[in-house]
Amino acid sequence: MDAPLAERIRPQKLEDYISQLHLVGPQGSLTHQIAKGIIPSLIFWGPPGTGKTTLAQIIAQESQRPFYILSAINSGVKDIREVIDKAKQSGGLFTSKNPLLFIDEIHRFSKSQQDSLLAAVEKGIITLIGATTENPSFEVIPALLSRCQVYILNAFTREDLEALLHRAIATDEYLKRKNIVLQETEALLRLSGGDGRKLLNIFELVVNASPDDEIIITNDKVLQLVQQNTVLYDKTGEQHYDIISAFIKSIRGSDPNGAVYWLARMIEGGEDVKFIARRLLIAASEDIGNANPTALVIANNTFQAVSTIGYPESRIILSQCAVYLATSPKSNASYEAIGKAQQLVKQTGDLPVPLHLRNAPTKLMKELGYGDDYKYAHSYENNFADQEFLPDDISGTSLYNPGNNARENSTREFLRNRWKGKYGY
Repeated sequence: MDAPLAERIRPQKLEDYISQLHLVGPQGSLTHQIAKGIIPSLIFWGPPGTGKTTLAQIIAQESQRPFYILSAINSGVKDIREVIDKAKQSGGLFTSKNPLLFIDEIHRFSKSQQDSLLAAVEKGIITLIGATTENPSFEVIPALLSRCQVYILNAFTREDLEALLHRAIATDEYLKRKNIVLQETEALLRLSGGDGRKLLNIFELVVNASPDDEIIITNDKVLQLVQQNTVLYDKTGEQHYDIISAFIKSIRGSDPNGAVYWLARMIEGGEDVKFIARRLLIAASEDIGNANPTALVIANNTFQAVSTIGYPESRIILSQCAVYLATSPKSNASYEAIGKAQQLVKQTGDLPVPLHLRNAPTKLMKELGYGDDYKYAHSYENNFADQEFLPDDISGTSLYNPGNNARENSTREFLRNRWKGKYGY
């Protein structure tokens, strides 16, 4: 029983493979390819513990091909070349039985290491199967990605995890000698986070901690043995970007509950407080803007405070700011205005500054008319003088459209009184 439970019950045949029916079910996109033994180079993208390695092994076995495994953590170009040389010697070139090379965590390979695979994949010397928990669009070089089909593996569903538990109890020689009763499984399923390997590791821990042959699995027993769940959160990976996205979208959507939940996920995962605070600063301007300008002040103060305090106390300040932003009126008018302005600049190029707006620090510039006819706003009633501030070619172009909220409705009225219908106000 030296091998972990997950390894002991790893399926050897496709019919024993649990989950990913969209890939290997009766109508799965990989099912017929495996049956015919015509396997393209593949990238399996999905969270940990979703069966990427197992599926690669089954494909190799069912297609009766030589199978090589490398881990990107401890392999380099030299190891890749050795496998390619072996593949050439096996005589699989340009045949349907060319060897399969499985590379676990392929996203950890550098560009040069990935480059070393290109020729062998292109010529059919090997069929590559890469496994990654990261978005291959970002982590796999385009030249290699274009030579592979990308398939997404999903986190295990509740039904998948329960089936995995029952299979373990029914098939593992060690567990079959025990009288195991799954009285409650909620804690096991929740702590696994959809990771089949993690589920089996926790289950094995609970079983091994029970001195009796009769073992009743309850939520309390599981939680007592597993003191703290390691939150599924990779500060540099896909979870990092997905969770911060959910956090910002919750704030934008005015849901403080979602905001504090995703904030807690980041805190429990050990996210950098400055990273969270920076995103709050951006949201305060992008999504709230002048509907509540105080939001930017609070977000900036939050950034300063958490930079000084750090964990664990900074969680309170981050929560206060997140709730404030989520419950503030929303406007992206300033965000849209700068976007329109940048697009206009790209379309129209470097239009000349109107003469009346130019600075005239020299005598020659004054003689050329720089600054002529400029109206100094403070010299006029209400500190306003009607004049053009855009280049002649785009005169009258409206870029800023105030949002529909109390403060910006007031801003719209102010602009309407000043510009008398110009710019659509």
